[in-house]
Amino acid sequence: MANIYSRIAGTGSYLPPNRLTNQDLVRQLAERGIETSNQWIVERTGIHARHFAAPEVTASELGVQAALKALEAAGVPASDIDLIICATSTPDMVFPSTACLIQQKLGVGGQAAFDVQAVCSGFIYGVAVADAMIRTGAVRRALVIGAEVFSRLLDFNDRTTCVLFGDGAGAVVLEASDQPGIVASCLHADGRQSGILCAPGTVSGGSVLGDPTVKMDGRGVFKLAVTVLEQVACEVLQVAGRDASCIDWLIPHQANLRIMHSTARKLNLSDDKMIVTVGEHGNTSAASIPLALDHAIRNGQIQRGQTLLLEGVGGGFTWGAVLVDY
Repeated sequence: MANIYSRIAGTGSYLPPNRLTNQDLVRQLAERGIETSNQWIVERTGIHARHFAAPEVTASELGVQAALKALEAAGVPASDIDLIICATSTPDMVFPSTACLIQQKLGVGGQAAFDVQAVCSGFIYGVAVADAMIRTGAVRRALVIGAEVFSRLLDFNDRTTCVLFGDGAGAVVLEASDQPGIVASCLHADGRQSGILCAPGTVSGGSVLGDPTVKMDGRGVFKLAVTVLEQVACEVLQVAGRDASCIDWLIPHQANLRIMHSTARKLNLSDDKMIVTVGEHGNTSAASIPLALDHAIRNGQIQRGQTLLLEGVGGGFTWGAVLVDY
């Protein structure tokens, strides 16, 4: 019996129309008595702008727009999808899952649908799970989405975090193939590091307990991120039996340009082999990798036949990588 693999059949993304530049944000923060500057933000992060969803717009609404574009690119109707996975830290509600709500908005039902919560690594986790299910023959086509309205989790009195994040969604359609597309994946987490990046709030008895806004130890996150991203990149290449020379494009989680450049250097990759969208999108958490992937495919940077290294790191602390023959 021939081996079953999964390949990327189509990608899509969506950004809410409200684009907020650093200057826009600086003015809004000044009204709160919070001082920062465009220069301060750019030097530390590489971010120039981000998109914020309107108050009534939910993660599922962003996610369904990205999903529709991915389905169109793959040339398949939603009814042909056997599995829907949504990676998000900003679900529409406690339950049902955002994946089920996207399923409803796509006008389909019956296929498995669930959310993955691994924060900024969520899309990597989702792709790895979908790939495993396709390889077993359990499903033939999967829709994997990263969708976030991270602006809802921001404390606009904390200039070290509120300038970092944005809203958006990205999606891929994976389908069964007799040729490897997803070559290898590696996933990790270390809950002992949960305190350095978290949103420590929950719902109980009809009230919010704790503080459900982003709290981050920036120095701790930076140090851990550059270490584990190098390690997991080397690990996934080893699993695949390859070395870094095979990589045509590095698509890292778009969190901080300094972290991204550090990862590329440690892999001996030039900066022009790295897809960078953080400057315009900010950190869109689970949406950042599929957003960057779709952006690079649609603008012609990424071509069929090239090899991609996708990797992410996020609160949990979670991290992972996927090697893709596109």
